[in-house]
Amino acid sequence: MIAGQVHLAVVSSRPRLATDPHSTTPCVSFAAIVGFMGELVERVDEHDRILGVVDRGRAIQERWLHRVATVVCRDSASRILVHRRAETDSLFPGQYNWLIGGAVAVGESYLDAASRELVEELGVRGRTRFLFKFLCHGAIAPYWLGLHETVIDQDVLPDPSEIAWHDWIPESRLRDAMRQRPFVPDSIDAFRRYSLLTGDLRMPAGEVHEEGSR
Repeated sequence: MIAGQVHLAVVSSRPRLATDPHSTTPCVSFAAIVGFMGELVERVDEHDRILGVVDRGRAIQERWLHRVATVVCRDSASRILVHRRAETDSLFPGQYNWLIGGAVAVGESYLDAASRELVEELGVRGRTRFLFKFLCHGAIAPYWLGLHETVIDQDVLPDPSEIAWHDWIPESRLRDAMRQRPFVPDSIDAFRRYSLLTGDLRMPAGEVHEEGSR
């Protein structure tokens, strides 16, 4: 590989999304909804205030707001971990992502959920720092996305049922990769916001809430 060149494995992208013929809004497939059944999450409002406990599959189907926690993983050289989702994944199979994460469980804080996802998906523990949260419109359903950051100084052990490939790449190359490869749509929006934050530029008013991680 040429020095400085980033290589991302090429795979076919087959998003398993169903579209309502009477709407231009993509909706998640029935199989994916079934996969989320039994996973309880807190339904929240447009101000991220808890309304009650619901099934995540139902929340996605009804487009109810809930919470998702994500983590930006960097190594000691400040490179970012990028991965490709498993082809068997019910959502965005074979697509790339630069975030590790998942739904916030009932009673969890964003920070606790982010730390748990690190263990479940990468088999590592790290000091995780809450950065910000924003209301993400979402490719399949809207939700509040809490974004965190951690530095990993050990080998990661990705869960093969969720991650098919991974590598560390410089942040300067990540933007190019997003133009060249199919990335999970929501992760592109999150990267734009994260880039502004790390670039010491003011985020748009009303979009960032850093007063707490709950």
